[in-house]
Formats: sequence, structure tokens, C-alpha cells
Amino acid sequence: MALADEDDCGTTMSEWQPREAVVATAEGFGWQVRRVKVDDGCYEVKGRDADGNDVEATLDPGTLALVRLEVEFRPGADPSRYVTGARATAPASAPQTTTPANRLFNKDARPSAVIE
Repeated sequence: MALADEDDCGTTMSEWQPREAVVATAEGFGWQVRRVKVDDGCYEVKGRDADGNDVEATLDPGTLALVRLEVEFRPGADPSRYVTGARATAPASAPQTTTPANRLFNKDARPSAVIE
């Protein structure tokens, strides 16, 4: 179980990006944004990805880096966009060991992920 303060963001309000930038960042991930709110000093974004999966992301308000990501996959969904080496049906070969080339991951931040 994670401690409640692990997801807290420590960015001062003067360094926060505007909500419009949060929406633009989420849309850049390919998400349709349904809601943006502030929780524990972080931006929390709820929406749906292009494949119809529900997403909930926590973003650092200063850098808009991904702090935490939850994806509720619809039945039969392909999670490979979010998890290195994952596929809807597992192949016989070993999974990839490199980070996918997408904007969800960056070398300076290690987001946590919940896969359901």
C-alpha cells in the first residue's frame, strides 16, 4: 500500500502551469479530457484514451511531468501503449526491455502505473 503523501507534489503555486497547459499536455498524450482538478498539490486529469480506455493521471503542476497513471482497460484492450513489451495476447518471446518511444515516459521521471 502506498503512503498518502507519496503522490503529493511540492511545487509552489507561483511555478504552476495553467490548466490550459494541463489539458494540452493530456491531449498530446491522445486523451480526451473529461476533468482536471487539484489534489494533494498536483493536477489530476481524468479522461479516455484513443482506444476507449479510462485514464486517470497525476501531473506535477510545475513541469507537467507524469507522477502517477491509472488505466482501466476495456475488455480485449491492447496495453502496449502503456507497458513495455505488453500486448493483448502474450507472445512466446521475451518482452522488450526498452522504454516505449512515447510522450508518457521521460528519462527524468519514473511514473507509477496501476494496470487493471
